[in-house]
Amino acid sequence: MVQKLLAVALFSFISLAVSAQVFAQADVIQKRQDLMKSNGAAAKAIKAAVEAKDYATVEAKAKDINGNAEKIVSAFPAGSTTGKTKATPAIWEKSDDFAKAAKNLSKAAGELASTAKAGNDAEVGVKVKALGDACGACHKQFRAEKYPE
Repeated sequence: MVQKLLAVALFSFISLAVSAQVFAQADVIQKRQDLMKSNGAAAKAIKAAVEAKDYATVEAKAKDINGNAEKIVSAFPAGSTTGKTKATPAIWEKSDDFAKAAKNLSKAAGELASTAKAGNDAEVGVKVKALGDACGACHKQFRAEKYPE
């Protein structure tokens, strides 16, 4: 009887531990997807604001991306590779390159914010392109096109 009770308790503990890990990983993935969606929304707002010559919005949204860029590396902890994620193994295999890509994004966003504050039309266009290039370079190397099946 005691052995049966211990077996049930052990099984319950293992099930709880595995479930907690699965839920924790799903939470990590959701948080990083929210972070990236925030960047996408900011980039879309920047595009519209540039067209309207609303440089205050360009500056604010570039600062949002800059702040998010500082969180990117920590949003991809080791082991968070399974689940509904487009993150490729290269993120963890080439972690230095991934960190560099996040720094490039931060730099591009910071430069765009500064340029937008100055209101220089021609330079804002150049910095918007640089920001898009920084996003695209990271996505090309570290993001899959589709979710794994």
